[in-house]
Amino acid sequence: MRNQKICIVDDEPKILRFIAANLKSIGYEVNTVSSGEELFEKFDLISPDLILLDIMMPGHDGFYVLEELRKFSNVPVIMLTARSNPQDKVQGLNVGADDYLTKPFSLDELFARVNAVLRRTQPSLANQQMTQSPIIKTGKLAIDIGSKRCWINNEEFKLTFTEYSILELLALNLDKVVQHETILSEVWGPQYRDDVEYLRVGIARIRRKINELLQNKEEYIITYPGLGYMLRSISHS
Repeated sequence: MRNQKICIVDDEPKILRFIAANLKSIGYEVNTVSSGEELFEKFDLISPDLILLDIMMPGHDGFYVLEELRKFSNVPVIMLTARSNPQDKVQGLNVGADDYLTKPFSLDELFARVNAVLRRTQPSLANQQMTQSPIIKTGKLAIDIGSKRCWINNEEFKLTFTEYSILELLALNLDKVVQHETILSEVWGPQYRDDVEYLRVGIARIRRKINELLQNKEEYIITYPGLGYMLRSISHS
């Protein structure tokens, strides 16, 4: 298997060199850019499997860069920031970040986050056997487990890897309540089992994308406060 490619976007040369050297030391292929503009210019050439994106940069900040990135790519993104404001974390997740890491961070924590995000974005052996993978349907929503694609009214809509992983887990447990801790552990990793904010924002983004294609705004994902979420089966009318 080829080395996975990580692109680091940060305007501080010391940070770029430090993170790049350590990620290379454990086998990743690493590219560095110093701005969002440079990322967009080189994106197709780099073709990253993961982006580490700083928030505070001259010119366009990381939030803007991620919002623009999400218009054409679902590549996983971990946001890096020196700001620990909880609102920044929610804003990052809202615009499509897969994870959020506050500086200063330990190398062990960085490696764990990178590994967790890349692990959940790589297809498992079971999911590679597409001919045996089901298409789960409820109402006007269809989820193809093999190809990891989703449709509403036969119109495909795009989810990030993290959003898809949440919806797939709910679909595989159709009409069953899946607890917060279970979703967080399965999608993000066991160390995230108490980070309910990640899940709350992810569910909100999935609902918004589904509702954009629905006329009657029928509720597919049901919230069970303090417990979890359920994807319900709906008769196709």
